[in-house]
Amino acid sequence: MSAQARVAELAAVRGQALAGPGGEATRAQHAKGKLTARERIALLMDEGSFREVEALRRHRATGFGLEGKRPYTDGVVTGWGTVEGRTVFVYAHDFRIFGGALGEAHATKIHKIMDMALAAGAPLVSLNDGAGARIQEGVSALAGYGGIFTRNTRASGVIPQISVMMGPCAGGAAYSPALTDFVFMVRETSQMFITGPDVVKAVTGEEITQNGLGGADVHAETSGVCHFAYDDEETCLAEVRYLLSLLPSNNRQAPPPAPCTDPADRAVPKLLEVVPADGSRPYDMHRVLEELVDDGELLEVHERWARNIICALARLDGQVVGLVASQPATLAGVLDIEASEKAARFVQMCDAFNIPIVTLVDVPGFLPGVDQEHGGIIRHGAKLLYAYCNATVPRISLVLRKAYGGAYIVMDSQSIGADLTYAWPTNEIAVMGAEGAANVIFRRQIAAAPDPEAMRARVAKEYRAELMHPYYAAERGLVDDVIDPAATREVLIQSLAMLRTKHADLPSRKHGNPPQ
Repeated sequence: MSAQARVAELAAVRGQALAGPGGEATRAQHAKGKLTARERIALLMDEGSFREVEALRRHRATGFGLEGKRPYTDGVVTGWGTVEGRTVFVYAHDFRIFGGALGEAHATKIHKIMDMALAAGAPLVSLNDGAGARIQEGVSALAGYGGIFTRNTRASGVIPQISVMMGPCAGGAAYSPALTDFVFMVRETSQMFITGPDVVKAVTGEEITQNGLGGADVHAETSGVCHFAYDDEETCLAEVRYLLSLLPSNNRQAPPPAPCTDPADRAVPKLLEVVPADGSRPYDMHRVLEELVDDGELLEVHERWARNIICALARLDGQVVGLVASQPATLAGVLDIEASEKAARFVQMCDAFNIPIVTLVDVPGFLPGVDQEHGGIIRHGAKLLYAYCNATVPRISLVLRKAYGGAYIVMDSQSIGADLTYAWPTNEIAVMGAEGAANVIFRRQIAAAPDPEAMRARVAKEYRAELMHPYYAAERGLVDDVIDPAATREVLIQSLAMLRTKHADLPSRKHGNPPQ
């Protein structure tokens, strides 16, 4: 056979691999509202940049009819390309082939692309649409998952790992997304659960649908497994691209800067109207953040879970920053179990990938209650404390209004290592609110007074004037400066610029033992 004939043969084989199982399978995929693996990759990557690896791989398994069914790719497309000009690695399950189920060859392809991503120091995106382990291959398929989990763990904190759920993900397969940095889901078409509805019904008698058990809304609002949920795949993949633009390629680099036309010295006097001076009145912290960041644009992480705290990525003067902010519009902005977990994981992510952290504080304390105490608020709150104390990136905290008790300490106070701490003239930094403090300190005087309520009001006012005035913490060096709210954006940008060259070393150790 001539060289020309061999080239023609190669083209035919490649064409077969690119076409996959044919038009009928593709139409069935589209009928479910789902794109094919290659269509998804085309939306994720810059046009024409994708380079496939092992497109001609086929399984070698026998038995149960497998020997007669050996499609190219073995149900997963792997390779690399660029997103906004930067290298990104990807693997995408092809549900049209074996339902995207993982077999030995399938797993080996994923292992290889994960190793390549780690060696190249580039982000890894997985487009998940698979039916779990390939039952016909038995324990070999399960071992393939073990190799994926090991690589997820080794890459953790080294390269960004993003899991995009675009179909079912059941059983042990769900643990790979759980090990990654971010999980995206598409409503109606993607689900994640360890045991499906049939098993749940058989064991507990509960009847529930797949989406009711592990759909996007459930994981975005209730479990916290999902960071981002969208209505369609196109929007979802566009947001993955946006997230990648805010992250560095690896932990040895800084996040990529972007041109900024929003003036660094832009005053924000509107904040005086947005935030009431009365600490008992709620407001939406989103409005504060939108006033501060470049062009009012931010990407909120876990937007619908633990809404009493906000975690978001944004830019200040073109530089990426992580924002952690109390949300007085929900539960008065208290810290509880879920808010502590949400913020702790976000702080850890920012620290791993060299993203400075700005914390905006308006917190009345930890949420009291039997359920919180029995649920382990002590150890869950300690996760946030540990994350901040362990973080070596630039850290700035700003107290807007209330900062009471242990919650004040935990929300990146100066005493746990914040590089700079600022406060507005409306701040109240104290062990507790004035009324609660008065009840403790002056309980005998209040009880003995002819008018206990009048006495309580008087001593509370005295306590507030003595220990809770806006300059009390500044006078003792616990706040670096009390600033005009209208100057907040300028102050933050100048402070972050100064801290950009910060270097801090942690003690030599194998790793810490964070609270669980």
